[in-house]
Amino acid sequence: MMENFNYSQKVMEHFMNPRNVGEMEDPDGVGTVGNPMCGDVMRLYIKVEGDRIVDARFKTFGCAAAVATSSMVTEMVKGKTIEEALKISNRAVAEALEGLPPIKMHCSVLAEEALKAAIEDYLRRSKDEGDRRVQPSHKHPL
Repeated sequence: MMENFNYSQKVMEHFMNPRNVGEMEDPDGVGTVGNPMCGDVMRLYIKVEGDRIVDARFKTFGCAAAVATSSMVTEMVKGKTIEEALKISNRAVAEALEGLPPIKMHCSVLAEEALKAAIEDYLRRSKDEGDRRVQPSHKHPL
């Protein structure tokens, strides 16, 4: 039985009917974070076209607040540029869910961290891909 933490109706809606659940095929960035104290683990996947996040999905092992914050952050990030997405804070996620109990605010921190980790992964992959493109496939004599 789930403990009553006085979750908002919005938290319960995103917990009972989470959006964007599941793995993403061929993601452009993946961020995995966890909280060793409570055991919550979030994995966030992003798809980027140009400089805009066009899709986001998640897999989360955790409590109602962990699932709800994962669901909400995927909704918030879609359509945002990388720069805009990096500005999404844990407080913004909690506010979009009409608040979280203080004991569950760490879940919104995990959502922010998972998003930032996915974006960092995307930027690293993009740089690696760019580096490979500019490297000549054979040496030119000088």
